[in-house]
Amino acid sequence: MPKIMTFYKKYLILILFVLCNVFAFNASLYAQNNPVTTRILFVFDGSQSMMGNWQSGKKINIARNLLINMVDSLQQVDNVQLALRVYGHQYIVPPQRCDDTKLEVRFGYRNGKAIKNQLHKIYPKGTTPIARSLELAANDFPVCKNCRNIIILITDGIEACDGDPCAVSLALQEKGIILKPFVIGIGLDLQFKKTFECVGQYYDASDEERFKEVLGVVISQALNNTTCQVNLLDVTGLPTETNVNMTFIDTHSGKIKQNYIHTINHRGNPDTIILDPFITYKMIVHTIPPVKVDSFRLVPGKHKIIACDAPQGTLLLKTSGIQYQNLNFIVREKDNMQTLNVQNINRKEKYIVGKYDVEVLTLPRVYVKDVAISQSYATTIEIPQPGMITLLLGATGYGSIYVEKNNELEWIYNIKEDVSSETISLQPGRYKVVYRARNAKKTLYTIKKSFKISSGKSTAIRLN
Repeated sequence: MPKIMTFYKKYLILILFVLCNVFAFNASLYAQNNPVTTRILFVFDGSQSMMGNWQSGKKINIARNLLINMVDSLQQVDNVQLALRVYGHQYIVPPQRCDDTKLEVRFGYRNGKAIKNQLHKIYPKGTTPIARSLELAANDFPVCKNCRNIIILITDGIEACDGDPCAVSLALQEKGIILKPFVIGIGLDLQFKKTFECVGQYYDASDEERFKEVLGVVISQALNNTTCQVNLLDVTGLPTETNVNMTFIDTHSGKIKQNYIHTINHRGNPDTIILDPFITYKMIVHTIPPVKVDSFRLVPGKHKIIACDAPQGTLLLKTSGIQYQNLNFIVREKDNMQTLNVQNINRKEKYIVGKYDVEVLTLPRVYVKDVAISQSYATTIEIPQPGMITLLLGATGYGSIYVEKNNELEWIYNIKEDVSSETISLQPGRYKVVYRARNAKKTLYTIKKSFKISSGKSTAIRLN
């Protein structure tokens, strides 16, 4: 007995030491942000097979004692809630009861005493409904916007009720209810390992000492995020691009997990960010156009560098005068009619290196094809200053302005029908206005006049 007590004391000291170091490392990071609450649901095997002998005693006693020690340690940690679901402990087999699963202790802070009391009451006697237990576990997590939900399944057997634990686990992950579960197999035959790999991150506890180590590793990983940095590469492959939003999306659930504005730190390196290591991510870097990394994962406890090609240059469109101070222009990728961006004149905007088509919303439109954006270079487009035409109509009516090109008329503007005069900014060139007053009820009263527009000059035409 003294040897057993010494063993557990050493184990408890080891776990406390690991936890203290883990949280000391992350303390400053949590202080800078609103810390999430980590909710750990232990799904514990209370089926008949747990009465089997294993190493120094029965499986149920060894698993229970180690879990109790772990719960004692965890309830001293801030921002952690625990809960306990047990299966196979309510009904004797035969007959087999595949509904033998129950949430024994609901989530709460520092509720270790309640969990320990329930663990001491477990007497293994039933079957192994793992899929049903995971399915019901979805309802064990109350709604929470700032929580990460983790299941730790501790079992010595495989599904016994014809359920599909893999399908249930995947569905819960896709709905964003839980992260990928941890599965600790107690004395399981190695042939069953593949059975659980699709359920979650599987750890094989082949003996008592290994179970102790695995439980410590799983808890340490469950409590900690992992660091990474994103290298936004320029055309030379150097991580010089920065100051752009990055969205990290859970590929299973499709939910946005993080947004960070990329930063180069005071040492000139991409800054370190924190991500949950148990999610498969898709990353969107919101450059124009956006660039993506379709799938990546982090290894718990290991810093990861994510490289993404994002070379950029700037585009500026300018003109003289004040008439166009609120003018916009459309930017499209070369030979692609989909609008990529609507940019304001006299304002720089960054774009991914490449070629673009520009449509300036002047009258008439100005089109610039094959605009080249180069790395760290400011591409500048200059358009002529417009001229002004004032139409003196005398009365409201109907009419349009056209560009005269090669003895053809190209429509550019319809005159407002409810005004008796109108001033319009036009690009330099030759134009024709065609107009008829509303009260002139014969077609032959149509008025046609040609005129010329020069940059920075104003012209008036009387149409009555």
